[in-house]
Amino acid sequence: TGVQTCALPISMAQVAFNAAERLGRAAAEETGFGVPEHKKLKNQFGSKYVWESIKDVKTVGVINGDRASGIVEIAWPMGVVAALIPSTNPTSTAMNKTLMSVKARNGIVVAPHPSAIHCTSATVKLMNDAAIEAGAPQGLINCLTQISLEGTGELMSHKRTAVILATGGTPMVRAAHSQGKPAYGVGPGNVPVYVDRSADLEKAARYIVGSKAFDHSVICATEQAVVADKPIAGRLKELMISEGAYFVDEVQADALRRTLFNPNGGMNVATVGKSPQYIAGLAGIQIPGKARILVAQLNHVGREEPLSREKLTTVLGWYEVNGWEAGCDRSIELIQFGGRGHSLIIHSTDE
Repeated sequence: TGVQTCALPISMAQVAFNAAERLGRAAAEETGFGVPEHKKLKNQFGSKYVWESIKDVKTVGVINGDRASGIVEIAWPMGVVAALIPSTNPTSTAMNKTLMSVKARNGIVVAPHPSAIHCTSATVKLMNDAAIEAGAPQGLINCLTQISLEGTGELMSHKRTAVILATGGTPMVRAAHSQGKPAYGVGPGNVPVYVDRSADLEKAARYIVGSKAFDHSVICATEQAVVADKPIAGRLKELMISEGAYFVDEVQADALRRTLFNPNGGMNVATVGKSPQYIAGLAGIQIPGKARILVAQLNHVGREEPLSREKLTTVLGWYEVNGWEAGCDRSIELIQFGGRGHSLIIHSTDE
């Protein structure tokens, strides 16, 4: 393009960072998910801090060379990026993908989620305006305005689309990977957190409750079930209670099962990204006003136990195991049930 591309993402990241609070509030209002203040933090991270982490990465031209072997690595832009954005993180994900694409001198077309069109479009427009002001050509950054499955499918399959960045549900990620072109997909994560008998329990309790409560648990890498080593399970429970976890009884757990999931196993959208008090109200149960998350003690993993699924809200599963081998088995069981290829968290001081 003849412009100094390093100037583009700097301007884009700064303008997005400056609008982090406004866009976070817009995302929460439009989708009904999460906490505006937490979305502000995600926007700040997805703009300024993402840029800080990638600004020195070589993306175009000679990026590596080995004099001994005579091999030189040369990178070049792929072309047009199709970026599918989830409703759970509709502004921060758009920032992140746009910065990455432009950093590597690609064009990008953003496809918002149907329930987050306005906040995602506003984010993309803000960054596009900043890029043009810094010298970018018209059309480098685009956003779909009429959203449909068919339209997103056409975007992914278009002959000029070179690579797909898909963040969202399993069907969408599968569709992205079936286009016959490069695709990076991030789908559901049924994330276990194993807490070993060697763990720093105060830290583990603080991290688990804080992470699960953050933005009312709409991040796919958020903990979905604690797998606690038996010798420390009682103490970990006490510490989590002091951090704001409320352990429900079996009657309350049954109410949560009926409230969070539909008969077909799908999650009730009305419960996504909601406070524990809101969830309790829907379920018809009483909980303390100071509760930050709800925790249900479970024994099984699979279809017979709905609460062993991914829960994009402030409800956490709890399992107890004896030893790290059993913890490993239980964690893999949870991952295989709904989070293959995603994440596992381990709290341990034993390497």
